[in-house]
Amino acid sequence: MNPDLLRGNLDLILLTLLEQQPLYGFAIIQAARDRTGGYFDFKEGSLYPALHRLEAEGLLAAQHGESGRNGKPRKYYAITDRGRETLNAKRQEFAAFTGAVHRLGGTGA
Repeated sequence: MNPDLLRGNLDLILLTLLEQQPLYGFAIIQAARDRTGGYFDFKEGSLYPALHRLEAEGLLAAQHGESGRNGKPRKYYAITDRGRETLNAKRQEFAAFTGAVHRLGGTGA
Protein backbone atom coordinates (compact mmCIF):
# COMPACT_ATOMS: atom_id res chain seq x y z
CA MET A 1 0.00 0.00 0.00
CA ASN A 2 1.20 3.48 -0.86
CA PRO A 3 1.80 5.37 2.41
CA ASP A 4 0.94 8.69 0.74
CA LEU A 5 -2.53 7.38 -0.07
CA LEU A 6 -2.95 6.25 3.53
CA ARG A 7 -1.89 9.62 4.95
CA GLY A 8 -4.25 11.49 2.66
CA ASN A 9 -7.21 9.31 3.59
CA LEU A 10 -6.50 8.34 7.18
CA ASP A 11 -9.34 10.40 8.65
CA LEU A 12 -11.83 8.84 6.23
CA ILE A 13 -10.59 5.35 7.07
CA LEU A 14 -10.64 5.82 10.85
CA LEU A 15 -14.05 7.49 10.92
CA THR A 16 -15.42 4.69 8.73
CA LEU A 17 -14.01 2.03 11.07
CA LEU A 18 -15.61 3.73 14.08
CA GLU A 19 -18.94 4.44 12.40
CA GLN A 20 -20.65 1.28 13.66
CA GLN A 21 -19.20 0.91 17.15
CA PRO A 22 -16.54 2.27 19.50
CA LEU A 23 -13.21 0.46 19.39
CA TYR A 24 -9.92 0.68 21.27
CA GLY A 25 -6.60 1.12 19.50
CA PHE A 26 -5.54 -2.47 18.92
CA ALA A 27 -9.10 -3.42 17.91
CA ILE A 28 -8.99 -0.65 15.29
CA ILE A 29 -5.75 -2.11 13.91
CA GLN A 30 -7.30 -5.60 13.81
CA ALA A 31 -10.56 -4.41 12.23
CA ALA A 32 -8.71 -2.49 9.52
CA ARG A 33 -6.55 -5.52 8.76
CA ASP A 34 -9.45 -8.01 8.85
CA ARG A 35 -11.95 -5.96 6.84
CA THR A 36 -9.44 -5.24 4.06
CA GLY A 37 -7.69 -8.59 3.82
CA GLY A 38 -4.54 -7.06 5.27
CA TYR A 39 -4.40 -4.06 2.92
CA PHE A 40 -4.58 -1.62 5.83
CA ASP A 41 -2.00 -2.58 8.44
CA PHE A 42 -1.69 0.39 10.78
CA LYS A 43 1.28 0.89 13.04
CA GLU A 44 0.66 2.23 16.53
CA GLY A 45 3.03 5.12 15.84
CA SER A 46 0.73 6.51 13.16
CA LEU A 47 -2.61 5.40 14.59
CA TYR A 48 -2.57 6.96 18.04
CA PRO A 49 -1.49 10.46 16.97
CA ALA A 50 -4.30 10.43 14.39
CA LEU A 51 -6.86 9.27 16.97
CA HIS A 52 -5.74 11.98 19.40
CA ARG A 53 -5.95 14.62 16.66
CA LEU A 54 -9.47 13.53 15.67
CA GLU A 55 -10.47 13.61 19.32
CA ALA A 56 -9.04 17.14 19.72
CA GLU A 57 -11.02 18.21 16.63
CA GLY A 58 -14.23 16.89 18.18
CA LEU A 59 -14.70 14.16 15.58
CA LEU A 60 -14.12 11.36 18.10
CA ALA A 61 -14.89 11.02 21.78
CA ALA A 62 -12.85 8.71 23.99
CA GLN A 63 -13.74 6.94 27.20
CA HIS A 64 -12.11 4.24 29.26
CA GLY A 65 -13.67 0.80 29.16
CA GLU A 66 -12.77 -2.74 30.09
CA SER A 67 -9.22 -3.52 31.12
CA GLY A 68 -6.75 -5.13 28.79
CA ARG A 69 -4.32 -7.93 29.57
CA ASN A 70 -2.04 -5.51 31.38
CA GLY A 71 -4.83 -4.53 33.78
CA LYS A 72 -5.09 -0.97 32.49
CA PRO A 73 -8.46 0.24 31.18
CA ARG A 74 -8.65 0.44 27.41
CA LYS A 75 -9.45 3.76 25.78
CA TYR A 76 -12.40 3.36 23.41
CA TYR A 77 -12.94 5.82 20.57
CA ALA A 78 -16.43 6.61 19.28
CA ILE A 79 -17.48 8.82 16.40
CA THR A 80 -19.35 12.00 17.37
CA ASP A 81 -22.17 13.72 15.50
CA ARG A 82 -19.62 16.17 14.13
CA GLY A 83 -17.49 13.19 13.12
CA ARG A 84 -20.43 11.67 11.21
CA GLU A 85 -20.95 14.94 9.35
CA THR A 86 -17.25 15.04 8.50
CA LEU A 87 -17.33 11.39 7.42
CA ASN A 88 -20.20 12.07 5.02
CA ALA A 89 -18.36 15.06 3.55
CA LYS A 90 -15.14 13.06 3.19
CA ARG A 91 -17.00 10.22 1.46
CA GLN A 92 -18.45 12.68 -1.04
CA GLU A 93 -15.01 14.23 -1.65
CA PHE A 94 -13.45 10.79 -2.11
CA ALA A 95 -16.19 9.68 -4.52
CA ALA A 96 -15.75 12.85 -6.58
CA PHE A 97 -11.96 12.40 -6.59
CA THR A 98 -12.01 8.73 -7.61
CA GLY A 99 -14.66 9.45 -10.23
CA ALA A 100 -12.46 12.16 -11.74
CA VAL A 101 -9.44 9.83 -11.76
CA HIS A 102 -11.49 7.16 -13.54
CA ARG A 103 -12.67 9.70 -16.11
CA LEU A 104 -9.05 10.68 -16.80
CA GLY A 105 -8.35 7.08 -17.75
CA GLY A 106 -11.44 6.83 -19.92
CA THR A 107 -12.98 4.09 -17.76
CA GLY A 108 -16.03 6.17 -16.75
CA ALA A 109 -17.37 6.50 -13.25
